[in-house]
Amino acid sequence: MMYLILLICAGFIARASAACSRAMLQEAAASYLRTQNAGLSVQAFAALANNVTYVENDVPMDINKGVLAQAVVVDFNRSLLDTTECATFTEITSATSKHPYVIHTRMLFAPDQKITTIQSVVADAGDWAFNATGHLYWTQKETWTPIPHSARDTRAVIKAAGDAYLDSWGDSKVKVPYGTPCARLEGGAYTGGSKPMANTCTMGAFPEPLKIGRRRYVIDEELGAVDIFNDFPFIDTTRPEGVPSTNLFRVEGGGIRYIHENTVCVARNCGR
Repeated sequence: MMYLILLICAGFIARASAACSRAMLQEAAASYLRTQNAGLSVQAFAALANNVTYVENDVPMDINKGVLAQAVVVDFNRSLLDTTECATFTEITSATSKHPYVIHTRMLFAPDQKITTIQSVVADAGDWAFNATGHLYWTQKETWTPIPHSARDTRAVIKAAGDAYLDSWGDSKVKVPYGTPCARLEGGAYTGGSKPMANTCTMGAFPEPLKIGRRRYVIDEELGAVDIFNDFPFIDTTRPEGVPSTNLFRVEGGGIRYIHENTVCVARNCGR
């Protein structure tokens, strides 16, 4: 009897693993990119659940009226595949569209492999440090190849590195595991350009401690990467309680190698 129970449990585990395989998540991310690039009717996005929740810049909305229903040229993209949480993250740089964007999208899946939730931070002209041309130029120069299995950091180490960076905004005593080199891409502004082998990720002191809330994670151990959706307080003078933001990290050997920030403003340039 015990053998039968174990066999059944093993079958459930195998099915769960198969439901969130890298291959499945990769195809879903590719389908999302095809939809965004062509501006297809979302009905053509076969991976969507019937009751999918769509949120754009923290505002729930009709998926047929969001940026996903527009044709956006995908000049460059990268995706994280989280087989533990059954989620994906995709960064899109669109510099050559008539309407340039940088889009960060998080998708969550049900056991039947259907997408139940799509959350996007959609930045364009007037958002923090926005420059899609600069973003495209610098992101293409970075190396995000898979990390050899023997050299991969654990999920906990990758998550802790990203959390430490955000925590340090509220407590300067928090030790952030910056690598050397480390470069930060903030909108279209890049800190590693003139000093490519230095740590240029260190943030200056904020005028007041910041608590970064509503953190939502997608972690990919193969790429050594985590994206954290969050609310960024202080940055927008008209909405100090927080604006939609995400921070994408590449971690190598326990140290942060790259940081990408995508932040949406209420006031143009966040009132600064």
